[in-house]
Amino acid sequence: MPMSDLPLVTHLYTADPSAHVFEGRIYIYPSHDRDSGVPADDLGAHYDMVDYHVLSLEEIGGKVTDHGVALAVGDVPWVDKQFWAPDAAVKNGRYYLFFPAKDRQGIFRIGVATSDRPGGPFKAEPEPIPGSFSIDPCCLMDDDQRAYLVWGGIWGGQLQRWRTGSYDPNGQEPAPHEPALGPRIAELSDDLKSFKGGITELQILDQQGRPLLAGDHDRRYFEGPWMHKYQGTYYLSYSTGDTHYLVYATSKSPRGPFAFQGRFLEPVIGWTTHHSIVEFKGRWWLFHHDASLSGGQSHLRCVKVKELFYDAAGKILPVKTG
Repeated sequence: MPMSDLPLVTHLYTADPSAHVFEGRIYIYPSHDRDSGVPADDLGAHYDMVDYHVLSLEEIGGKVTDHGVALAVGDVPWVDKQFWAPDAAVKNGRYYLFFPAKDRQGIFRIGVATSDRPGGPFKAEPEPIPGSFSIDPCCLMDDDQRAYLVWGGIWGGQLQRWRTGSYDPNGQEPAPHEPALGPRIAELSDDLKSFKGGITELQILDQQGRPLLAGDHDRRYFEGPWMHKYQGTYYLSYSTGDTHYLVYATSKSPRGPFAFQGRFLEPVIGWTTHHSIVEFKGRWWLFHHDASLSGGQSHLRCVKVKELFYDAAGKILPVKTG
C-alpha cells in the first residue's frame, strides 16, 4: 500500500485533522474517536469524544509523535460532552487550541485553551468564547497578523438553530429553493480569546454570482470549514456532508463573498469527510480522514495525508486517493 493511503497513526482513532507548521514541524490537531456505545443518529451522538491528542512529525512520511492528552472534557468547567473538531494557532509565542463542545444545556459552544508549547498540554478558559455557537472552528492568521475564526456546521452542528440570531431548538434548514446557510466568521481579539466586532455569515456564490441553494447538496456548505491563502487569494474549503465531497471557493477577502470553484476530494470510506490544507517546505499537503482503519465504522476514523497541487490558474487539482 502506498504511503499516501496509510493512516498516520494506528494506536488510536483520529479524525478532523487541523495541520499547522510550528517550530519547523507539522503539528496536527485531530479529534480522538472512541467507541462509547452511544447509538448512531443523524445528529452525530455517536461521535462522543472526551479528549484531544496532538500529533507532530518532522517530515511527511516520517515518524509521528503522539504528544499525549492535550485537553480532556473533565478539564473544562463548562463542557458536558462531545469534543469535536478543533484547530490551533500561535501568537507571540503562545499556542491556542480552539475546540467545540456541548455545554450543560446541550448547546455547542466554542472554547479556547492555551499553552506555551504546540504539543500541549493546554489550559482552557473557564467559559466558552462569548457569543460562540456551533462547531468546527478554523483560525486563519492573516499576513497582517489579524486573526479570524471561521466555523459552523448544520444538522448535528446546530447552525440551523441559530437562524434568528438566538438559539431555537426547533430551528430548521432553509427550504431547498432558498440560499444555503454559510459558515460564520469573526475577527478575534488581540489575545485570541474573544470576538472583535460582529459575527457575519460567509456567502458562497455560483459562477453567475447567485448564492448556492440549500437544495444543492453537491455544492452547498455543510461543515468543516478551512481557510488558507495561496498567491494572495483566500481559499474556503469545506465538506458537503451528506454527499461526502470536499469542495472549495475563492475570494480576495477573508470575509468573502466566495465564488464556488469545484470539488477536490471524492467520497472516502465512512460517512464524514473533514480536512485541512497546509504548505510545508514548499509543497502543499491535504490532511483528511476516512474510516478504513476500523473497517468502515464511521465514528472510528484515521487521519491521512496526500500531496495537493494547483494548476497555473490557481485551481486545486483533484486529489488522488490510494
